[in-house]
Amino acid sequence: MLLLPVLLAASSWSRGDAQAVPVQSPAMRTSAKGGSASMACRLTKEDTVHWYKQLPGEPPKRILYVSGKKPTFDDGTDEKKYQVRKHASEPLYSLTIDYVTQRNAGSYYCAYWYFEHMSGYYYKVFGSGTKLIVSEKGNSKPENSEILQTKHKDQLLYVCLIENFYPEVIRVQWVDGADKEITKNVVKGDVWKSTNDKYSISTWLTLPVNTTNKDYACKYEHESQENFKLPIQDSSKTPSQEEYCSTHSGNSTIFYKDYLMHRAAHLVYLVLLLKSSMYYVIVLFFIYRTRTPAKLPGKKT
Repeated sequence: MLLLPVLLAASSWSRGDAQAVPVQSPAMRTSAKGGSASMACRLTKEDTVHWYKQLPGEPPKRILYVSGKKPTFDDGTDEKKYQVRKHASEPLYSLTIDYVTQRNAGSYYCAYWYFEHMSGYYYKVFGSGTKLIVSEKGNSKPENSEILQTKHKDQLLYVCLIENFYPEVIRVQWVDGADKEITKNVVKGDVWKSTNDKYSISTWLTLPVNTTNKDYACKYEHESQENFKLPIQDSSKTPSQEEYCSTHSGNSTIFYKDYLMHRAAHLVYLVLLLKSSMYYVIVLFFIYRTRTPAKLPGKKT
């Protein structure tokens, strides 16, 4: 699992051009047994494209490479399983897996070779990958998506909460008004299992209180609903008492200040309660130690 990120980082560093990394879509694909699954890989220019598969617990293994129109398979028995296509006028390549079985579940990467002139070495640049999930359940879009807001001293904290989706693979990022990803002052949480075998995730963005430009949004991409945005609401614009939330398409809801503060305060309360419980256990332990008589060395009487 560590091989691809290392190669990706090395190739990006050597080129100094993050845009050279192949862009794969979607982030994941769900397919029923016996069906087919397709994924795409976009380069900045036409090149020889290599497709790899990485099954759970195994190293990446090349399936094929395509230069021109006809693919070359590493294993001739895969010719009936995989199909590759190239867009007529763009450096866009697709891979289709037919007759999907549980054995095909895993991650699929496209890649190409790059020659770095200063070092004289070739680097293989991998894409971000597409995870294939084989399931009879199908996909389920998030049941609820919201942005919680709270203020702490001179900082504004925005929490993007996305709940109850399936499967678990999802891409979440904070973007500005130009749809450019924000990485500074951002904390990305891990996906956790919530209810009914579904999953949830959250991510945080911190801004100074005196920030005038708040044209930011939480953007997520899921197989069931790609590229959906939740914009930050200006807390200075207080809604009427009857209007506590604004509902958006896709079962996504943005809650206004009063409700957001209540939710954020509730989360903080739970954290503080957990910390106080830990301190209580530590104090009891030391009291027990101090009251336990020490056994001094000596002769028995």
